[in-house]
Amino acid sequence: QVQLVESGGGLVQAGGSLRLSCTVSGSIFIRSTMDWYRQAPGKQRELVAVMSLGGSTNYADSVKGRFTISRDNAKNTVYLQMNSLRPDDTAVYYCHASPVILGGDYWGQGTQVSVSS
Repeated sequence: QVQLVESGGGLVQAGGSLRLSCTVSGSIFIRSTMDWYRQAPGKQRELVAVMSLGGSTNYADSVKGRFTISRDNAKNTVYLQMNSLRPDDTAVYYCHASPVILGGDYWGQGTQVSVSS
């Protein structure tokens, strides 16, 4: 059974940093594009960052230059380093895995990030 377990959320002041982690059980990690999404209260879930199997990355315009996605295939873990955090970054952050060949759609349970002004 595939599980995605996130950690690293919390409360931080504006300008601070947090690093989110998402560890994937099962064998899909090395075969998957990994993404981070977020959902703020009253808003739709939005894509924040993507890392492909080959290591290429894409970011939402709102986080470019501040957030960095990375992955450690040996640890089945994807990270989201978030710097220069702003109050509008406050949201529940979700890890997402998309196996490239097998298909499917896997989500973590979400971790709360709150940024105070």
